[in-house]
Amino acid sequence: MSGVHVLDRVVIRFAGDSGDGMQLTGDRFTHDSATMGNDISTLPNFPAEIRAPQGTLPGVSSFQLHFANFDIVTPGDRPDVLVAMNPAALKANLKDVPRGGLLLVDSAEFTKRNLTKVGYEANPLEDGSLTDYHLVALDLTGLAVASVKDFGLGRKDSARSKNMFALGLLNWLYSRPTEGTEEFLAEKFAKKPGIRDANIAAFKAGYAYGETTEDFAVRYEVAKAPMAEGKYRQISGNLATSYGLIVGADKAGLQLFLGSYPITPASDILHELSRHKAEGVVTFQAEDEIAGVGAALGASFAGALGVTSTSGPGIALKAETIGLGVMTELPLVVVDVQRAGPSTGMPTKTEQADLLQVMYGRNGEAPVPVLAPATPADCFDMAVEAVRIAVTYRTPVVLLSDGYLANGAEPWKVPVLDEIPAIDPNFATGPNEGDDFLPYKRDPETLARAWAKPGTPGLEHRIGGIEKADGTGNISYDPANHNKMVRLRQAKVDGIVRDIPDVVVEDPSGQAKVLVLGWGSTYGPITAAVRRVRKTGRNVAQAHVRHLNPLPANLGEVLKAYDRVVVPEMNLGQFAMLLRAKYLVDVHSYSKVFGLPISLSELAADLEIEIDAIDPNHPDAPIDHDIEESADAVEATTLEENK
Repeated sequence: MSGVHVLDRVVIRFAGDSGDGMQLTGDRFTHDSATMGNDISTLPNFPAEIRAPQGTLPGVSSFQLHFANFDIVTPGDRPDVLVAMNPAALKANLKDVPRGGLLLVDSAEFTKRNLTKVGYEANPLEDGSLTDYHLVALDLTGLAVASVKDFGLGRKDSARSKNMFALGLLNWLYSRPTEGTEEFLAEKFAKKPGIRDANIAAFKAGYAYGETTEDFAVRYEVAKAPMAEGKYRQISGNLATSYGLIVGADKAGLQLFLGSYPITPASDILHELSRHKAEGVVTFQAEDEIAGVGAALGASFAGALGVTSTSGPGIALKAETIGLGVMTELPLVVVDVQRAGPSTGMPTKTEQADLLQVMYGRNGEAPVPVLAPATPADCFDMAVEAVRIAVTYRTPVVLLSDGYLANGAEPWKVPVLDEIPAIDPNFATGPNEGDDFLPYKRDPETLARAWAKPGTPGLEHRIGGIEKADGTGNISYDPANHNKMVRLRQAKVDGIVRDIPDVVVEDPSGQAKVLVLGWGSTYGPITAAVRRVRKTGRNVAQAHVRHLNPLPANLGEVLKAYDRVVVPEMNLGQFAMLLRAKYLVDVHSYSKVFGLPISLSELAADLEIEIDAIDPNHPDAPIDHDIEESADAVEATTLEENK
């Protein structure tokens, strides 16, 4: 051992069968890194099947973590370290590992049968094909089994602890603390003492192995990342969304009611909210998607905050009831955690292809506000914002998250709840037109109709899906009234723009001719790519939109200020098409639909080509396209500044 090397950043990918515990292993290493004060960004990636075919390429599950001593915004493109639990994991992920990267491999799984299953004609651990990498082939299974032999477990159960052995070894190699994982295992398996003690023993044995082995010449440290003062915790997008809904309902003084049906990747919202009965949260697991949204809208009619969570296939089924919410003009928050489609598609893979569906996927003129968080932590803020708009304007609101945000994690500065503004539901308490109550009499500023709780004396009124007469809410087939009501509902949504901040452009030089505009989870890859491009001496501007309907008031002016506008998104150009139609600007679509986040390296390289086509006269600077650059002080921008 020659000592400790200090690094700025590391990307680690854990990969194995879906039953090898890679998601748990990665999550624990992430937690330990967050405890160290590093900035973190994660990318879980797993099959849709509950138990995918063992030892096959489609069955590989992985978890990637990027941790650093500076502000990072993506989980990275290429892992510095690949932990491969079998030949399938190695073959599926090796192409992403740069030369010189560390391969930590469980040699016990490289049997002839397993090699043949994935198309290896020879054992890559022995045939010299991995000489460009730092290969450490260990009998992780054998070492783990030996470390738990005193606990009376069978061979199969003993072998399952190999992920904890590997985690202990990685914790030693990167100087991570061990107390958090030991406490986690003690709590998780408290009712199974044998399993608990075996996992802790395997974890400690892996750490001890690192201290005694000669396979590693050095160990590494990554210092804390500078962060603003406050309390931080690791948070995923689905967890942040859940907390945001709870806080939003609390700020509005409303009971939170979730009517939902389990669907990947949104199910964790149902799971999390079901744990908060003490906060007055009511969760209803419905028999199907339609029943879930119907119950949620019914809860809003009764004076609660109705919420439903789903993914793309569920949005299609909920469309009629969302339209009913538009007609009845009741608050409803619809969380769409997007996944790859169409149909069942790839349920565990990410995509941004539901935008047009949530904008227009209802019969008739049925406008709804649409919001999109930019990062996992931002899901909290945008969930609160969705509640505010839904309650204030009496309308269904769609919150467009996606699988990348939902399952990914980053540090979150826990907000001071007293600093979050209250939301006034402004319930009707008495007649609003002389001695009469007109349920569709509108607030002159917001155009929101009166919201009366059923059973309030004197406020009886008619409600339903048939067109309403202006003011009275009575059934009306009058052509002029229909025209008026359609336009009023549209004007109400359009009027939300008064409460939306202008889009902020980050253009440090003020000389950029190319603007990169993003929405949703493209924030991370775009930000990292823009940082990298600026390091070459090229000028490029960046902006991000979080309110998709209505759009910020100054967006058209911003788009027309640049010679070229590039919109990266994980679909075939849906947002770009909306921008072209609305602003008559020649927006250039940058589309990727791989079921994975956009590659920052590929985006950076393509942006250089775009910029050079317009502005070939720039100082060319060499750049390493395998790293994510830290932002210079003048370039740094935060979501808080963009709000």
